[in-house]
Amino acid sequence: MEKKDMLIEWLDGADENTEIGYFNPNGQQCGGHCGVEGTDNNQYAYKTECTYCGYVYGTNGSDMHERKCPQCQGGAPGIRYWRIVEK
Repeated sequence: MEKKDMLIEWLDGADENTEIGYFNPNGQQCGGHCGVEGTDNNQYAYKTECTYCGYVYGTNGSDMHERKCPQCQGGAPGIRYWRIVEK
């Protein structure tokens, strides 16, 4: 089996609070999206990192402005933000 590297392009959202690098008031940083649908209507799933504990999880774009870390702040569980590649 041959292993291939895949380049993932992380994209900004349409709003200020879904731009790559945005920090919300709870210390959560937006890492962008790669086209994966979120769980809210017409939303993408964004890679989100807690700047307090380093936990990385997925967030709907509509929630980015108010999210709390599920690991250290008691926030809601994250969602899948990565693509699953069929072999």
